[in-house]
Formats: sequence, C-alpha cells, structure tokens
Amino acid sequence: MTKRVAITGAGAVSPLGHEWKTIRENILQLKNRVRYMHEWDQYPELQTRLASPVDDFVMPAHYTLKKKRGMGRVAQMAVTATEQALIHAGLFKDPVISSDATGVAYGSATGSSEAAMEFFSLLEHKSMAKLNGTTYLRMMSHSAAVNISVLFGTCGRMYTTNSACTAGSQGIGFAYEAIRSGQQTLMIAGGAEELCPTQAAVFDTVYSASVKNTTPELSPRAFDPQRDGLVLGEGACTLILEDWDHAVARGANILAEIVGFATNCDGSHLVRPNQVTMAKVMQNSLRDAQLNPEQIHYISGHGTATVHGDIAESLATQEIMGSNIPFSSLKSYIGHSLGACGSLEAWLGIEMMNENWFSPNLNLDEVDPNCGHLDYIRNEVRELKAQYFMSNNFAFGGVNTSLIFKRVI
Repeated sequence: MTKRVAITGAGAVSPLGHEWKTIRENILQLKNRVRYMHEWDQYPELQTRLASPVDDFVMPAHYTLKKKRGMGRVAQMAVTATEQALIHAGLFKDPVISSDATGVAYGSATGSSEAAMEFFSLLEHKSMAKLNGTTYLRMMSHSAAVNISVLFGTCGRMYTTNSACTAGSQGIGFAYEAIRSGQQTLMIAGGAEELCPTQAAVFDTVYSASVKNTTPELSPRAFDPQRDGLVLGEGACTLILEDWDHAVARGANILAEIVGFATNCDGSHLVRPNQVTMAKVMQNSLRDAQLNPEQIHYISGHGTATVHGDIAESLATQEIMGSNIPFSSLKSYIGHSLGACGSLEAWLGIEMMNENWFSPNLNLDEVDPNCGHLDYIRNEVRELKAQYFMSNNFAFGGVNTSLIFKRVI
C-alpha cells in the first residue's frame, strides 16, 4: 500500500536568516544577500569576488567541543538546521527519532575544506603533523548525514546524496520514496554546504562565475541577457518527512504534502546541461504525482545564471509545463548554495505557497530571447493561491531532480 508523505518540520541556516519570519522580511525587501568577499583577495588569480555567506552562523552553545570535534562547518550547519526542524515538528528528543523508524537522507557536494587541507598537507609536505583522528570525519562527503544520525540517534536507513546541486532535492526525494513505500515512518532530509574559494575556482575556470565584483547587488541575474555567471552561497536546510497517518495520529502541524518526485541523469556530458533529460524529469515527476501541467500553479526554477543552464532549463520547462505557469528562482537572493539549494528552495517555496505569494526573480530586467517563453515573475511579489508547486534542480554530472508539493493549509 502506498503511503502519503507529510512535511511536519523545517529548519534552516541561510544568508537570509534562520527562521521563516526573518527570511520572509528579507525576501520582501527584494534585495539579495550577495557581497564582495574581501576574504578572497588573497587569491589574486581568482576572478570572482562575489558570494552569499552566512556571516552570523554560530552553533548553539549546548554543542560541546566533544560533540563538535567530528564536525566541520558544513556538518555544524546541517546539525543546527536539523535540531530546529525537529523542534518545529515537535519531535525533538522523541524516542521515535532514536529508533529504526527514522532514517536520514542528506547531502552536500563536499565535506569540510579545512579538514581536506589537513590531508592535502600530507601529499604536499610529506608530513602528517596536521592530521588527527577527526580529520577524515570532517572531510568526508557524507559528514553532514552521519553527524545528524549520530547526534540524534537515528537507526533507520541512510542515504548520503552527494550529488552537488541536487544533493538537497535528492535527499528529500529519496526520503519521500522511503516513507511512501512503507520502509520508514520518519525521515530527516535535506542538504548543506559550506562556502569555499575552491568552489568559486571550479566555476571561475570554466568562465561560469559572475565577476560583477563592484556591483554585488546586481548579480546573479538568471535568464537575463546581461548575466555573467553564478554566485555561490552556503547554508543548510532540513525537512522532517513523516508518514501521513503517523503525523495525523500525533496531532502534528502539517506544512505540506509531497506528491511527486523524479530524478534522472543526462548520460551525455559532465557539465553541459541537457534539455531533453531536464524535460523528462519534469514529465516523470508529473506522472508520479498523477497531475497534468496545468494543475501546477508555480515553478521554483534552478536559475544558475549561466548561459547554457538558463537556456536549457527554460526551454525544457516551456516544453513540458507550457508558458503560463509563474516561474522564479531563489538563487537571485542567496546565490547558489550547491548541496543546500534544493532543500532551501523547496522549504521557502512551501512557506510562500502557504501565504499565497511567491517571490520575483531579482535582477531580471529583460528576458534573454534565447530562453524559453515562461511567465517569469519580475519586479514585485506575485500574489497567488497555489494548490501545487514544482521545484526543479540540476547538477554537474547531469543529475536532474523535480519535486512536487501540495498545499494542505
């Protein structure tokens, strides 16, 4: 028997704030959180100096040094977001979390860069002086997921979704499938990422990072002909997914229902997006939800502000979803947070859906004529009562995801 899947809690660490009230206020200002990174001036060959960091992140004081020793920044943000989500769901310290009824599906593109440097010192200087017993635990790509499991005591299944820009959305999708199939009652799902200049260098070397360094407020500008590349961000977002009947029985406040998910891969190129498989993943998500395109009332786009990405995504969206569904991307506010973006964008979409409005694309002054014909939300918030919305993400390596959420409030 197929189970319904509820979302009963959410927690986040983001450049816009760490709870919905603050994030909401900041979104409604229609200003991004991108700034010049003076910290990167020490790398003169790095062309981009733009990013959207979480400057005010401090892990809660009750996490002792002993508890934190196996966590780099990415895991610390993930654990903090997860604690907030469990409190929000009314499940913090509930015995069901520390049982095999609860699993984890969580990802990031990488582990902690600081820990990686400790290991690389061995290769560069032939010395193990910087290594210690926690170096690998902080560096490993599944650091966020396993620290969540250990600190909150989960004993169910574990998915470590380290698929770059789809890590967070795959985490939610795989968690949804685990509950829907009856394998788990609850899942802690999402993604996290810590900001690092090496990530900026990845996009710098392929001319895909924005270099509007003197005007950070004007970048990124997805789908606009004046865009010049993406801007990196960081953060974490955790959603608590729950068997619908279990949630109702305990009187949980249900934020939304997940009704559709699909993921696929391009199988053609490591970095160039594929319009055909992007379209297919949306089509498969609709099929999973048993919905027609016209039943979707809003689309949260990936919106990297790269030429190939914007064009392929928008044309694929037009092909499957048509031209009349309101469409925008949250990366124009907080940059591209890689492993965190899928879960952050899903959660913020849910909150906006429940309040009957959706944010516009910032910096979209003119739509690139090479992009698809879509109802791009521009200039101001769009008041809209949506029953369903779709959230799409696409990653290096040709990994694609599409999630569909249903309003219940």
